[in-house]
Amino acid sequence: MSNRDADPPDHDPADRALVQAYLRDRGEAEFRTLYRRHGPALYRMAWRLVGEGQAEDMVQETWCRAAARMAEFKWRSTLRTWLTGILVRCCRESWRAHADVVALPVETVSEEPEVETGSYPTLDVERALSALSPGFREVLVLHDIEGFTHAEIARALGIVPGTSKSQLARARRALRQRLEISALPAVNGGKGS
Repeated sequence: MSNRDADPPDHDPADRALVQAYLRDRGEAEFRTLYRRHGPALYRMAWRLVGEGQAEDMVQETWCRAAARMAEFKWRSTLRTWLTGILVRCCRESWRAHADVVALPVETVSEEPEVETGSYPTLDVERALSALSPGFREVLVLHDIEGFTHAEIARALGIVPGTSKSQLARARRALRQRLEISALPAVNGGKGS
């Protein structure tokens, strides 16, 4: 583990104050403020991990679990990283419960805001992303889309940073392969040889 990976996370003082106030008073206003601060990012991640149809349920389950365990949070990571870890575990449980579903339906990728995708259309990137294995999708979404560092991903997923780095490299390779295959022109008008 590098020194950068071992550094304590930068905590948002506002998050700490809100969590302390929530724990002290179990105040709805504090919880609502935490939800507003972190809910949109959690929804975006859930949307990419499980699709539009389940994203809201995953976010709701994340907040239910977070509220129940907030007193156990030790600030070894940022609140965002901790919440993301809970979200990913919820998504994993959903994947296991729906193991027969391999990829997200194409319709779930049409309403997300534009993403910088280089030379590939956004819809192609979202389709290719949804077809990745859950483990690849997790690390790729957390690192390349949400901007988490490998140290934050490691904290959220309970892995070492090196595992995050290798998963990311493999996920990028798999995504690139899917995009290259989808970009190939149809041979013989789409008919096999």
